[in-house]
Amino acid sequence: MSISSTIKSIQDIMRKDVGVDGDAQRIGQLVWMLFLKIFDDRELEWELMNGDYRSPLPDSCRWRTWAANPEGITGEELKQFIDNNLFPQLQNLHEYSTTPAAYVVRGVFEDAYNYMKSGQLIRQVINKIQEGVDFNKARERHEFGNLYEQLLRDLQNAGNAGEFYTPRPVTEFMVRMVDPKLHEKVMDPACGTGGFLTCAIDHKRNRYANTAEDERVLQASIFGVEKKPLPHLLATTNMILHGIEVPSQIRHDNTLARPLISWGPGERVDCIVANPPFGGVEEDGIESNFPAAFRTRETADLFLVLIMHLLKDGGRAAVVLPDGFLFGEGIKSRIKEKLLTECNLHSIVRLPNGVFNPYTGIKTNLLFFTKGTPTKEVWFYEHPYPAGVKNYSKTRPMRIEEFAVEEAWWGSEADGFAARVENEFAWKVSLDEIKARNWNLDCKNPHVGEQISHDPDELLRNYAALQGEIGDLRDQLKAVLNEALTRA
Repeated sequence: MSISSTIKSIQDIMRKDVGVDGDAQRIGQLVWMLFLKIFDDRELEWELMNGDYRSPLPDSCRWRTWAANPEGITGEELKQFIDNNLFPQLQNLHEYSTTPAAYVVRGVFEDAYNYMKSGQLIRQVINKIQEGVDFNKARERHEFGNLYEQLLRDLQNAGNAGEFYTPRPVTEFMVRMVDPKLHEKVMDPACGTGGFLTCAIDHKRNRYANTAEDERVLQASIFGVEKKPLPHLLATTNMILHGIEVPSQIRHDNTLARPLISWGPGERVDCIVANPPFGGVEEDGIESNFPAAFRTRETADLFLVLIMHLLKDGGRAAVVLPDGFLFGEGIKSRIKEKLLTECNLHSIVRLPNGVFNPYTGIKTNLLFFTKGTPTKEVWFYEHPYPAGVKNYSKTRPMRIEEFAVEEAWWGSEADGFAARVENEFAWKVSLDEIKARNWNLDCKNPHVGEQISHDPDELLRNYAALQGEIGDLRDQLKAVLNEALTRA
């Protein structure tokens, strides 16, 4: 049976269990089990390579001990073991081992749950995983990596869990343009399921890692933080699937919960690629961690301030932000002023509707900037739909090949993007013009016809004019009705 068929049959079994409610819980349940199986497979490798290897897990908690035997414990005995022994021991693993691997496992299980109620169904799931997933076989490892991507895409249909997944073409394009080198530290301060970080890993391996020492450097260069337990579990498993042996640098935390000034110079990074959650509001008090001029409870705005702070001088970033940030005023204007005066915001790629469907239909933008030198001009590139496509959908998603035109146009920051030329999709706006617009970055494409504007003053003028037209029509209608009544 293929791994894809195995996962499908596991999900069918879980649907029979009264304790598992919806796709998000089903995927969360599946992934903590897969994590333990994958970790056990990796431990087999480490034991063969290092005769002195000692597991960070108590023997009773290792997959091979309680799960691998298809005739092993089942029913209520299995359910009681998982709830009363396995989870408590893994959640308090620091009492047994203080190794980095123990820290990773404890972080994974800190907020994980066993949703299943039936021990018999749990045993059926475990047996399917045992017989259908062998992470030490190269072919199956590759197949499972592809399948894991599908699981993450499935989260888009799981309510709020959809915020954890950014479409692969977007992450890949952003990482390619930032181009993290082998020794450069890469961070995602709101890493979700780890999509940007796995793209960075693949990018470094394909371009810069050639030796065992290079691989060691790569493994130490990837950093991520995720606030919510399910995506943290998914991200940690994702790191192991991508060859990060002990992903201790993927922390379960809220990066916004630290005072901005507490991030010292030693924590600065070379590259940040991120899609901070937008449209959300942080809990009371989080904004007090930021300077008074930038205090807001809008999550994406706070993350952008944090990202600017975390970059080294010369550090590069690519960030997904909604249209509302581009034309927003007040605190958003002050954040944009900081961005444009302290960083070179050299490129904004404006994405069309539907890229993040079905999670959100909000139009989004990719902002690329380098810290340390002020902006002189901003280049905009309006990403078009492919020929024959009017909107993206689950059956017709965005493809990485669509970004080939942007990549060919991109050029090099080293020469100030001298090779760039304006065309029907690309145009540039000077800093002076943006400043005169009160830092409004919602700049129209001058090469196309009339577009929808989000400029607040223009919207108010249009609204006032429309209200006047409605008033005129109302007066005319009243006159006609009065005349008709008089005649009657």
